[in-house]
Amino acid sequence: MKFHSQSFLYDDPWSIVSLAYFLRYPNPYASHILSCDVISRTVTPSGTLQTTRLILKRGSLPRWAPKGIISRAESWVVEESEVDPLGKTLKCTTKNLEFTKVMKMEESVFISQTEDGKTAQTTEARVLSGFGWGLTKRIENHGLNRFKAHVQRSREGVSVILNLIRESRLQPMTLGGEAAELGLRPSEEDTKTAPKAQNSTWARMKGWLSPPKD
Repeated sequence: MKFHSQSFLYDDPWSIVSLAYFLRYPNPYASHILSCDVISRTVTPSGTLQTTRLILKRGSLPRWAPKGIISRAESWVVEESEVDPLGKTLKCTTKNLEFTKVMKMEESVFISQTEDGKTAQTTEARVLSGFGWGLTKRIENHGLNRFKAHVQRSREGVSVILNLIRESRLQPMTLGGEAAELGLRPSEEDTKTAPKAQNSTWARMKGWLSPPKD
């Protein structure tokens, strides 16, 4: 089994980072994500929010992989999360549901507020292969290296959404849904700078998410 842990600090408050984490798909750095659907969401007696999502991902095999090792490029992943709004923590575990004999990948994310109002994120991964045929270590190393690259791109994707949330405060139209519940409304001071935001991340993301019709 291979293990990797990595930590990162956001300057934004926990409420904004946790929202960005849930809204991270789609983004320009996650073209391998084909779909992301909520299949369960409940509030526990203690007041935490538990969510289960099914994610369909597209992957690729290394050249050295035996032909037919997996049947297709797409695979299903389950994401289980728990948000504690009082303790200001978010715990999330993601694991693959298919091709687990070839490789089991489990990713754990813990997001919490720091004493100075910033947000800390710790991401851990465990990679285990039971394929055999002398390829176990090679498969595990490949999975670990892929995860390390994914962590960086995932962080960049969340940063895009963070910028979008920040700039939505300057716009008459907010992200809606969960974002609206946070009260992301433009202040009088922010409104003065709103014209400058039209050509920024907010405008670019709106164009990316809603391409012109033919």
